[in-house]
Amino acid sequence: LSPRYTQVSPRRWLNLQEYQSKKLMQDSGVTVQRFFVADTASEALEAAKRLKAKEIVLKAQILAGGRGKGVFDSGLKGGVHLTKDPAVVGELAGKMLGFSLTTKQTPKEGVKVKTVMVAEALDISRETYFAILMDRSFNGPVMVGSPQGGVDIEEVAAATPELIFKEVIDIFEGVRDDQALRMAANLGFKGPLERQAANQIKRLYDLFLKVDATQVEVNPLGETPEGQVVCFDAKINFDDNAEFRQKAVFAMDDTAESDPLETEAARHDLKYIGLDGNIACFVNGAGLAMATCDIIDLHGGKPANFLDLGGGVKENQVYAAFKLLTADPKVEAILVNIFGGIVNCAIIANGITKACRELELKVPLVVRLEGTNVQEAKRILSESGLPITSATDLDDAAKKAVAAIAKN
Repeated sequence: LSPRYTQVSPRRWLNLQEYQSKKLMQDSGVTVQRFFVADTASEALEAAKRLKAKEIVLKAQILAGGRGKGVFDSGLKGGVHLTKDPAVVGELAGKMLGFSLTTKQTPKEGVKVKTVMVAEALDISRETYFAILMDRSFNGPVMVGSPQGGVDIEEVAAATPELIFKEVIDIFEGVRDDQALRMAANLGFKGPLERQAANQIKRLYDLFLKVDATQVEVNPLGETPEGQVVCFDAKINFDDNAEFRQKAVFAMDDTAESDPLETEAARHDLKYIGLDGNIACFVNGAGLAMATCDIIDLHGGKPANFLDLGGGVKENQVYAAFKLLTADPKVEAILVNIFGGIVNCAIIANGITKACRELELKVPLVVRLEGTNVQEAKRILSESGLPITSATDLDDAAKKAVAAIAKN
């Protein structure tokens, strides 16, 4: 995709708050800081007292990064605070909960904080990086680690590639003891900490399998002065194809900070990404979607979105897709580009005609269909009596969509 119109990045399929990821790790026996979650200032105060910690860290729970340097509309500066006094936790929580926090990654108006995490603050004497991810080149999971943690791992890989260590995991065998110990040693853990780190690595792999993750990234996997190996921060990516058997995990999805159109699209099993143009793209397959966006740009237009129908499409999804596209006030034309392999073009055509009639479509519509049952689909469109512009190929469709806007 051309960088000049990819202004909005796609949301992750599943958005978990920090405390939710920590809870998943905790449930798998991974060592994390002791913590409680609070929805009110009084709950936060009570949680701080219950922790009985030397020092407490209070964190506003939003998905956006940069919380520590953010500002609340209550006047409070910073979404992360350290204190040794539980009473201060209650006061600070009162200035966080119900107020909007603005960071570099939030919208201008900020994001309203509904939950805070009250955790035990631990000193870190050393930081390492550890991740487990699915790697196509190895046809399965791979462990990646570095003794240089707490920083951008891409920068470490570029500057000092010799500090990146990999271990390929046999999906049938799992993480062997010798692999876990070797990785722990490569991360720089020594003495009894080496065995402790190896145990944490094995438990992280158990979590990886248990929740159908595609990636579990811990940065940093830290060492405390008291001799404890702790997962201080983690990012977990999930396989959305496993939603049917991970209902409890996917039920935690926090869509409050997502684009409402993207959230609505996900409800209909559609992939939607908003862009900053005015020609809506309605396609099947991510590759075709990117090609459609590029060809619109080539002919002087700008795509308003990236909407992928996927494979097993139904008529009601086509209707839902049109409803989403027409809800965007920026849209001045719609380009439908379907290559029917698994997709039956006639189903698409029926969905299009139904949507056009029921939604009283008021913007130009250009349709290019090719593949399975295409002749029947073309007959449905031509006999519909609707003002639909047909196109012979993608290039022709893009030219017609751009021209339709110029006429208006």
